[in-house]
Formats: sequence, C-alpha cells, structure tokens
Amino acid sequence: MTPALLTLLVSLSANPVDTTWPQWRGPTRDGLVPAAAPAWPDKLDDKTFTKVWSAENLGPSYSGPVVSTDKVFTTETVDKKREVVTAFDRKTGKKLWDAKWDGAMDVPFFAAKNGSWIRATPAFDGERLYVAGMRDVLVCLNAADGKELWRYDFMKEHKTPLPDFGFVSSPLVDDAAVYVQAGGGFAKLDKKTGKLLWLGVKDGGGMMGSAFSCPVFATLGGKKQLVVQTRTALLGVDPDTGKDLWKRDVPSFRGMNILTPVVSGDTVFTSTYGGTTQGFTVRSAGGALKAEDGWAFKYEGHMTTPVVIDDHAYLLGKDKRVVCVNLTAGKEAWRSEKAFSDYWSLVAHKDKILALDSKGKLLLLKANPKEFEVLAERAVAKAETWAHLAVCGDEVFVRDLTGLTAYRWKTTD
Repeated sequence: MTPALLTLLVSLSANPVDTTWPQWRGPTRDGLVPAAAPAWPDKLDDKTFTKVWSAENLGPSYSGPVVSTDKVFTTETVDKKREVVTAFDRKTGKKLWDAKWDGAMDVPFFAAKNGSWIRATPAFDGERLYVAGMRDVLVCLNAADGKELWRYDFMKEHKTPLPDFGFVSSPLVDDAAVYVQAGGGFAKLDKKTGKLLWLGVKDGGGMMGSAFSCPVFATLGGKKQLVVQTRTALLGVDPDTGKDLWKRDVPSFRGMNILTPVVSGDTVFTSTYGGTTQGFTVRSAGGALKAEDGWAFKYEGHMTTPVVIDDHAYLLGKDKRVVCVNLTAGKEAWRSEKAFSDYWSLVAHKDKILALDSKGKLLLLKANPKEFEVLAERAVAKAETWAHLAVCGDEVFVRDLTGLTAYRWKTTD
C-alpha cells in the first residue's frame, strides 16, 4: 500500500465526515456514502441546498467528478480533438492545473445523439489519477500537478480495433494495480509503471467494441474476486491470475450490458436492455465456484446502476420508471407511475437516495420498499447531466455537459 493511499484511508477512517469520492460510484463503488456521514435533510430548497461555486464553459463529458481531500477532477473533450483533465480547488473552484492529449473519435450514427466525448470516470488512489481516454488509452497522472507518469495504448500494444463507443468502462484500483476493461478483454496493470500484468477475459471486444459495464471487487462463495460484465457475459475473475472463476451468459440487445454488477451477499444482480432483471447466486462446489440460477423476471434495466438498501435495489429502467426490487424474493416490489428521463445516477445514505436525472434535475427520495416516495426535487443544471453524481459529507458535486458545480446542504448532524 502506498503511503499516500494509507494516509487517505486512515484519514477517512478517523474522520468519516471528511469524505472523498475517488472513483466511479464512490468510496466503496456501490453508490453509498459512509454510514457515519451526517444524516441528510428532507429538503432541497434554497436555504438547505446552496451553490458554492461553478466552473463554466467546459467541454462535454460523461465522466463523473472525482473528489480528493482538496481537489475536484473532471474530464472533457475539447473541439472534438483533445481530451482534457482539469483539477479544481475543492473549496473555491479555482483551476489548479490541466493535462491534455489528442483523443477524439466518432461513435456510431445511431448513438450520435449521446455524443462522441469522453465517457469513463477516472480513479484516484490518493496520489495518482487513472484516466480512460476514448481511443482505448489509459493515462496515469500525478494528481498534485497533472504531470503524465505513464500511458498504455491498448490498440497499439494488442492490435485491437478502436471500440465503436470508445473506452467506456471506468478503471478500478487497489493497493498495487489498476484494472480496466479494454483491449478486447480485461486487464491488470502495475499502478506505478503501467506494466501489463495480465490480459484476460479476451472476447475480441465483443459486440461492437469494449465493455460498457465497470468491474467491482467482491467476495463470493468465500473467495475474493473481481466481478466483470462484458457485453455478452457476467463472470468472476481471479485478481492474481486473470483467470475465470465462474461465468454466465447474459444476453441483451446489441450487447448493451451497461449496468455495473451489484453484489448483495452471494448474489450478483444485473438487469439488461432487451433482456431480464436477474440475480445469480455464486457458491463454492467441490473447490470451484459456480454461478447458479437464483431468480429472474422480465424487466429491462438500461443504464442506471441501482443502489441497494436493506436488501432492496432501486433503479431506473428502460421504461424510464423507477423500480424497487426485493433481492430476497427476486420480485418487483413496486414501479413508479411517473416516467422520468433515460438515466439517473444514484447515491444513497441510510434511508434516503439522491437521484440526478439526466435532464438536470436532482431528486431526493425516501428508500421505501412499499412505495415510490419523493421528498424533494430541484433543477441543478440547464444542460444535460449524464455524469455520475458525487456526494462528500455536506458537499454535492454535479457535472453537466458544459460545467461543474459544487453545492453544500445543511446536514442534520
């Protein structure tokens, strides 16, 4: 473990209120803020929820903001030519540094309305920032000054084609390595040097390029592993060797397995576009792991990865309605009558959920397994908001297509 990462983890443990948002879906990659963080209020009015600063006129991006103890990092695509990473002062919004490189591409015509800009959310380990560029390039930056430390070009090194939708899957880091779904497979690289340690789950990029989904760490069947969803399958991967521990086919329309797998106990939850909502149970059998059929029902998830509270998953489906799934029974608990937009990013704390709608509206929900319950809502951006929401203690960071805004709300503790 690096000294910087150790210091970061110790500080979070000692003072959980002073939180960070270091990667896709937050500190534990599940959309949950630390349990010891201050309780959230029931309102989003001007007295409770105030704007602190904003950075405007940024290039478009789908990357969620990454928040360290003193900085906020965001990405953008500029002039359809360059990818840019910028660090802002967390308190004031002052620009501290930027790093840039050539990295533009065009997505297929039927996805053009969703833009041809950078998509993956970077990962931060307390010292370095790992950024996935659209052209299947992983770039490591010094978080203090933006200096490039190394880069790994998967197309160049492995002669793989340019993914049709670009490098979409967000990097994952641990003490020594960074894991990415790129190069037509799933790779582990040394964090300090960028040396490739293994490349597994080789599917040639699958249907129309690399994965949409993002890997997560989990312990299933008593074994620590990486849970990975490609465009055609869900599987467990040994972190040391890159070999498959178990595998299940997950069919979907055009390979749109977009959700990040969600683990609850020994059950892995996923929901696909054109497919089903289902839970696989991973068990140890004769020294090997096996993913057994758990439950399934016909409902099409799309892009919104759920948050899980008290064994219930809350997500927005392809029908643009909010759904609550009872993970124990494997059944839909309820579905909202109202339809929303195409995408929500979700962050939860105790019995409340913040949902950032892609149309620029923030909603505060009660995590109620009996009915859909909205506590408050307000507009937070004029441009679309596809980037994942970041919540750190009493701070909320919203990245829209043209800017980054920091809010502060009055927590109740």
